[in-house]
Amino acid sequence: MSTLLIIAILLLGFIVVFQIAKASEYVSVLKGEKKTFEQNNKINGFLLLAFMILGLIGVYWCNELYKGKILGEAASDHGEKIDTMLYITIAITGVVFIITQILLFWFSFKYQYKEGRKAFYYPHNNKLEVIWTVIPAIALTVLVGFGLYYWFKITGDAPKEANVVEITGKQFGWIYRYPGKDKVFGKKYYKNIDEGKLNQLGLIWDDKASHDDVVTNEAMYLVVGKPVKLIINSRDVVHDVGLAHFRMKMDAVPGTPTTMWFTPKYTTAQMKEKTGNPDFEYEISCDQMCGKGHYSMKGIVKVVEPAEYLLWLAKQKPNYVMSNPELESKPAVPVATPADSTVTAAAKIAGSNSN
Repeated sequence: MSTLLIIAILLLGFIVVFQIAKASEYVSVLKGEKKTFEQNNKINGFLLLAFMILGLIGVYWCNELYKGKILGEAASDHGEKIDTMLYITIAITGVVFIITQILLFWFSFKYQYKEGRKAFYYPHNNKLEVIWTVIPAIALTVLVGFGLYYWFKITGDAPKEANVVEITGKQFGWIYRYPGKDKVFGKKYYKNIDEGKLNQLGLIWDDKASHDDVVTNEAMYLVVGKPVKLIINSRDVVHDVGLAHFRMKMDAVPGTPTTMWFTPKYTTAQMKEKTGNPDFEYEISCDQMCGKGHYSMKGIVKVVEPAEYLLWLAKQKPNYVMSNPELESKPAVPVATPADSTVTAAAKIAGSNSN
């Protein structure tokens, strides 16, 4: 209903402006060109003031309407810093925007054409030029400095205790890989990629480190309160891992792994309560146009408690077993236990005594 009301108001405004323009044409015929020119100046001046006032009200109204409602609170520690930096940038540029727009529209109204008024020729002022060059330059340098500082923090070395997850983009989906108990990713080679044999990443089976790697397309599982390092790859074209709720993003480039790390603050369950949305899920979006199916390239991130993460990971089959199902059907080779060895030795001793 509110959308229809806004459309009706905009349409009514267009009709009013159109009728004013038509009336001005008729007046110009009746009064002559000079009178029409002066009248149009006044009308345009008042319209500029009205546009400025309504525009500033609209900016304030939109800010109040959508503040904190689109993405909500940042769900990672780095995300908090990104939000702070963004608020500082908006505050500085917002003040400059309001001052310059008010001056622009007010000057257009105040200094409109009038009979006998002459323009003042003011071609040069060194002091003013230094002020409006140096101050913005300093402000922008500070903002860029903060940006670089946070960028190096995000892309720098993750804490030693951080979990490591590899995420690989493909047209049009995401592949997630977790290291096994050895905490080491196995080697891979793109020519080994075989979807039919469930080897989506081209893991090299001769490398024993790959035998316990877990590969899934289901979702990316993270532990709340624990740093996670993402190793980002692409299997075909350039993609981009966009984690809007965590305020993070990084390009996925074929042949050139990129990294970033952060610490999730809230579990998925906690975010469902905070947002009041029982269907809430953290999402991964592809923020780089990557082909005709780009719009559908969405992934899910599950942030869970440590125990739930370990339980989920324990239920996953290594990619080596999934690609080689015959390994599951092989009977286990019995291994002699210390007890078995003792029994065998005792039997041999008993036999020798009887002889």
